[in-house]
Amino acid sequence: MLKEWERCEIQSLHSRGDSIRRIEEVTHHHRKTIRKILDKGADRGTLKADALNGKSVRRKQPGREKSLESFKEFLLNEIKKGCSTAKLLMELRGLGFSGSLRSLQRFLRSTNPRVTTTNQQDRAWMQLVVQGAKTSSQIKEDIGEFLALDEIRKLQEYIRINPLKIRNRALSVFAHGNNITTGRIADFLCITPRTVRQYLSDFEERRVTCIMNRSRKKIKKSADPNYTTPVFKTIHTPPGILGFNRTTWRMDDLYAVLSNQGLRISRANIRKIIKDAGYGFRKAKKVLTSTDPEYREKLQNITRILANLAPDEKFFSIDEFGPFSVKIQGGRNWAKPEEQRSVPQYQKSKGSIIITAALELSTNQITHFYSEKKNTGEMIRLLELLISQYRSQTRIFFSWDAASWHGSLNFSARVNEINDAAYRAEHGTPIVSLAPLPSCAQFLNVIESVFSGMARAIIHNSNYESVDATKAAIDRYFTDRNKNFQTHPRRAGNKLWGKELVKPEFNEGNNCKDPRF
Repeated sequence: MLKEWERCEIQSLHSRGDSIRRIEEVTHHHRKTIRKILDKGADRGTLKADALNGKSVRRKQPGREKSLESFKEFLLNEIKKGCSTAKLLMELRGLGFSGSLRSLQRFLRSTNPRVTTTNQQDRAWMQLVVQGAKTSSQIKEDIGEFLALDEIRKLQEYIRINPLKIRNRALSVFAHGNNITTGRIADFLCITPRTVRQYLSDFEERRVTCIMNRSRKKIKKSADPNYTTPVFKTIHTPPGILGFNRTTWRMDDLYAVLSNQGLRISRANIRKIIKDAGYGFRKAKKVLTSTDPEYREKLQNITRILANLAPDEKFFSIDEFGPFSVKIQGGRNWAKPEEQRSVPQYQKSKGSIIITAALELSTNQITHFYSEKKNTGEMIRLLELLISQYRSQTRIFFSWDAASWHGSLNFSARVNEINDAAYRAEHGTPIVSLAPLPSCAQFLNVIESVFSGMARAIIHNSNYESVDATKAAIDRYFTDRNKNFQTHPRRAGNKLWGKELVKPEFNEGNNCKDPRF
């Protein structure tokens, strides 16, 4: 909406006989706006610009306007009387000036001694603060109670040792406390007044802490579970189920799906979420995406079982870790700047280990033993160990990936034998139910997260003497972990098992399988 003096300016130029195009060049308003103002003025039957001068003005030919230099004495006298810039412009219109308000303001700033002197003083004061020539007590005397003495010292430290953006923030606060205008601060720092106003607004909310913290949000989208979980939930779903005729996800497809779900997240943040989790698009077929056509049905079945799990029922996540060789292992570790730790490329193995284990989700307990091979016999051995260990339960669930020995005919026959009413009555064992994961969905197998934590704590940077020493370290790790979760049912803090990749619970958005192992 135009101000009253701007309306008068348009009407005054029109009364001189200037065309609409000429008025547009002078006032920088759109021609539609100019026509609208002139139509309203014609309906009223009067021109407010003439009322300011007390007489009508004659048209002056374009290009023959007098320069502001010829009005210098007149302008200085009017400013001393307290005349506003807008009123000065209207009087100059009657005297033949057709320049803009901005050109008049620039001329006044350059010719007014008072304005020029004040501006120079403000710049000199800010320069002294930047150079450290003013002490904290001197700054305190200049700005008064705007800042406490300890805040002044902290801001001075920021100006002295921190990068340019931090210095600009701190100096803007100092200058504002000394009643220096936003425009002069912006001109001195070579930034926009809007940026200075943002600095001052942040300071009013969080005081000195906002100077160092340049983040707009406490939690960024790339680290917010409200965004990371839907991203991986989408990646874990085959694209064909969501209507895309592809076998792997593209960034544009991911962005479209998340946008349709009402999730406002950019492609850059989606890339960062995936990269921070340690995954890349080349590994998507093998690690992140399941190709099982019954993916949704199997996933809903597991979710339903876990949601309705009774107190006398147990749900096991089962898998094998290995085989891995007992030898010098690499990894990240503390080192001196000149120290370069190396691992021999060719080593003589001290032996090989395979761990077969089951994680009970409701109590977070690990049951494990060591195997020579991965086959049906070891799965039957684990089955008999679990039904003996959890004899007091009415039902136990087995959940594992789609390895061939997990769903063999011999294993299914043994499960049917155990579930027979006569066998259960004789041995007092629980019913065994199978809840297999979708194929190519190791990322949903919760025990993979426990294995990754064990590997980081026990296997990385290791050089065990023998297979027995390695097994002893692994046994101790799982024993300590079980005791901790018996004492503290919730997830532990920064213990060794705090290095597990994700929280040990079934979640469609989890990435339990570490891509490095």
